[in-house]
Amino acid sequence: MKLFSKEQIYEGDKLTTERQNITSTDLMERAGIQIFNWIHLRMQGAQVPIHVFCGIGNNGGDGLVLARHLITHGYNVVTYIVNCSDKRSKDFLINYDRIKNVTKDWPKMLSCKDDFSEIVINEEDIIVDAVFGIGLNRPPNDWVKALFEQFRISRAFTLSIDIPSGLYTDRKVEDDNNVVNANYTLSFQSPKLVFFLPETAKFTIQWEALDIGIDREYLIKTETEVELISKHEVLPLYKPRDKFSHKGDFGHVMIIGGSYGKVGAVNLASRAALSAGAGLVTAYTPKCGYHSLQSAIPEVMVITDSDDTHITNISYDIEPTVIGVGVGLGVSARTVKTFEAFLKENKKPLVIDADGLNILSKKKALLKLLPEFTILTPHPKELERLIGKWSDDFDKLKKVKAFSKKYNLIVVIKGANTVTAFQDKIYINTTGNPGMATAGSGDVLTGIICALIAQGYEQLSATIFAVYLHGKSADIELEAYGYQSLIASHIINGMGKAFLDLFKKPEAPQEAQQEEQEEN
Repeated sequence: MKLFSKEQIYEGDKLTTERQNITSTDLMERAGIQIFNWIHLRMQGAQVPIHVFCGIGNNGGDGLVLARHLITHGYNVVTYIVNCSDKRSKDFLINYDRIKNVTKDWPKMLSCKDDFSEIVINEEDIIVDAVFGIGLNRPPNDWVKALFEQFRISRAFTLSIDIPSGLYTDRKVEDDNNVVNANYTLSFQSPKLVFFLPETAKFTIQWEALDIGIDREYLIKTETEVELISKHEVLPLYKPRDKFSHKGDFGHVMIIGGSYGKVGAVNLASRAALSAGAGLVTAYTPKCGYHSLQSAIPEVMVITDSDDTHITNISYDIEPTVIGVGVGLGVSARTVKTFEAFLKENKKPLVIDADGLNILSKKKALLKLLPEFTILTPHPKELERLIGKWSDDFDKLKKVKAFSKKYNLIVVIKGANTVTAFQDKIYINTTGNPGMATAGSGDVLTGIICALIAQGYEQLSATIFAVYLHGKSADIELEAYGYQSLIASHIINGMGKAFLDLFKKPEAPQEAQQEEQEEN
């Protein structure tokens, strides 16, 4: 799914009105009706008090459309105008007049001089936040900030229209108290980038994108800097296997890593590569890893260094398709020299993780030795050592994109919504859960990426697909183990189910299932 920027959304609205020969007021009506339909489907006329707070811009206009339809359908609605400026949008004014025509209880005007003592919102009520939209470019004043605090104090379910009020689309907020804390956000046409960044995702617990009929050609042809990756996006990447294929068709992964006490990282990466479909897997480790790997994973071939505890020389006579390096490697002086020598000679596609990244961050000149499209998979601290500190999430993405362009690398920013960055493009993953915050899950991801490259996926597609499968497997296994007990091996064990899930049909709604049973 494409995530459109604020400027692209405005352009899409403008083109839609031109190409569909409608007014901006008509488009606002369409948006407001979609929100009403969403609420009406879930509430079915329930008389829970609904407090609709409307600003005086277009977001407030959307709120007025919603309030009007709620009123005409018999809901218990109280509408408020958050009136602290003279700059009212044209469509707001039109819809302000329209709502006055359907009710004697005109919207309550809240001015900057008012307090909120007369506003009674109970915990069982619903708040609809339509105060500010995506056009906000400055912090709310103290009076509006106090209103948002009133929302929080009430503990009522809060539904934001398009974006939680006070949240910007393209920069950090100055004060968390300036932003509405939404339980749910209904975002027009596509979600916003800020729903997925660590510093701003907290302002909406859940979100849903509503189709308001923006021009299809515009949506299809417009390139965005950010894409959201779900099953719909990765399914076309899948490469089915031919009946007469053999293991040689699916590549040879080599995992280079391990040191005394950390051979388990190589075990995990190697097993993951096998479970993700690599035809052959070879592990290259110090001698201390030989017996454990041969015993634990009989399907994996093992080559050992001459040293017992660390890798001090990388030499082999096989032709791997792709190499994953760094898991459990260590950063001893001899290992660092060996790693540097390896990079100078290597021509194979690389996936670099863990201590491989730590060595690169200390000797940044080595970055120039990496083959193009090399994949780096840092966690936040490893990323900081590579690109330097960032001031906020937007600055982080800016620095990562610049880093990727400079060295022509693919960077995976591991986290709650793992981000894959290449050049100016950002891909945000939708699978995964907090149970993955456990030792070894990154080693598993390295193995999965390597396996997909070995099978012929180009590096960027392999990375995006692997990140999705990694998270999906963890989501599937979570049902059996829960957050606390999920371990990296479980993610490997769930890989088959993650692949099978790609072709699993969505379950029919309960009503449709009931109708089908009655027909039978």
